[in-house]
Amino acid sequence: MSEIGTSDLSDDNEAVHIEPYDDRWPERFAEEAALISGTIGPWITGGIHHVGSTAVPGLAAKPVIDIMVGVADLQSSRPCIERLQPLAYCYWPYRAKVMHWFCKPRPSHRTHHLHLVPADSPRYLDVLAFRDHLRARPDARADYEALKRDLAGRYPNDREAYTEGKTDLIRQLTEAARAYGRGPLRHRE
Repeated sequence: MSEIGTSDLSDDNEAVHIEPYDDRWPERFAEEAALISGTIGPWITGGIHHVGSTAVPGLAAKPVIDIMVGVADLQSSRPCIERLQPLAYCYWPYRAKVMHWFCKPRPSHRTHHLHLVPADSPRYLDVLAFRDHLRARPDARADYEALKRDLAGRYPNDREAYTEGKTDLIRQLTEAARAYGRGPLRHRE
């Protein structure tokens, strides 16, 4: 099993930049989902989902396709780490108690993030609820985009600060999604 070294995630990373929504992002997700399904299909219990900003029509984003795969649990899905290597996914034990996290093709140039998350976990449900809320609420989408643009301008070379800066708004919007009763979709998309 190959893991990314700590310095690999921080050194020589591309700058954080936000691009206008690209109509090709859903197609890029679908192509990658087919490859992932063919590679780790037996471990997929909760579908393959396009998540993150590239999954929200009209939302500007970093041009990285975020994919979440529902698995039964983290222990039984560990063989996926090795199986995903031929697809150029680099494993990193980021938030290892809640998911298996990968980037592709390398930490310094990411085109995809892959999250293997237990399908019955709060994280799995929250990620889908957040995405669905942004899809349904133009005001929430606008607030989130404005924050991302501001953070990318302030922290272009600090992915960790950029990500951390979004935490409070993501929490608020996820709570709003729960309050509005927008639950996650339970199918592959």
